[in-house]
Amino acid sequence: MVQLGIHQRHYPLHSVAPYINWVYFFHAWGFAPKFATVAAQCGCEACRKQWITQFPIAEQPKANEAQKLWKEAQRMLNLLDAQYHVHGCVNLIECNARGNDILLYTPDRGTVRFPLLRQQSGTPPYLCLSDFIRPESCGKDVIGLFATTVDEEMERLYEGEDYKHLLVQTLADRLAEAMAEKLHEEVRKELWGFAPDENLTTQEMNDERFQGIRPAVGYPSLPDISINRLLAELTQMESLGIHLTENAMMKPHASVSGLMMAHPKSRYFSIGKIGDDQLQDYAQRRECDTNEIRKFLLNNL
Repeated sequence: MVQLGIHQRHYPLHSVAPYINWVYFFHAWGFAPKFATVAAQCGCEACRKQWITQFPIAEQPKANEAQKLWKEAQRMLNLLDAQYHVHGCVNLIECNARGNDILLYTPDRGTVRFPLLRQQSGTPPYLCLSDFIRPESCGKDVIGLFATTVDEEMERLYEGEDYKHLLVQTLADRLAEAMAEKLHEEVRKELWGFAPDENLTTQEMNDERFQGIRPAVGYPSLPDISINRLLAELTQMESLGIHLTENAMMKPHASVSGLMMAHPKSRYFSIGKIGDDQLQDYAQRRECDTNEIRKFLLNNL
């Protein structure tokens, strides 16, 4: 049975670190994805040497750099583990789709409309995230609204030491994403329970081999960052220490928010370019001034 309502989780770093997708960590430091495979090595001297020799001679200096960065990241994680935590919350809500909106049936606020955008260009079908939610005629569905973050103090560490400061920042970003991965796994297997027998490795989760999707705010299928204001009301993300700026950006910077959807055919896509007709319609459904919404969707116009 679905455990509706808000669920919060708070974990030490070592509980979340196994869910880190190291490809994106190394990407932030200018390394190609192939160098992230260092994270899969056991760490003994023989394996480290063998890992480096698999690269062409011209690439082995870069592999050495990646290995050094990996060791320093592990040391930093161990150093921070005793003092800092990663936090997450998810609100599982009954819902239905109505056109380009998702209707959320909340116990305290009644029916809340969650407006979305639909593709208007490219090759049909033109998708909207509401397509992956049951329409009103098919009985109620469920959706997860989530937010994750790290302790805000982490982002201020080593401000006078550029290298260490950047290392902590990139680790904090990955930990917030890893928390979303860990929380999503718990939702699929327990809180929502639509995949109770799932047994995936971390790599398989990184490859998104699970049922459903987890579109994050600001990403191509959910590009309007101002939707964070609605998510803040519905997830109580402020209780995790997340605060929104005037432009709806989350603080700490190492924070993630978005949706969790279970439809077995759901998939990621890009909204792409939209016309002024949809912009006006979307602003009306958001109950916002069109020029205000325009600021958040400049890349889509």
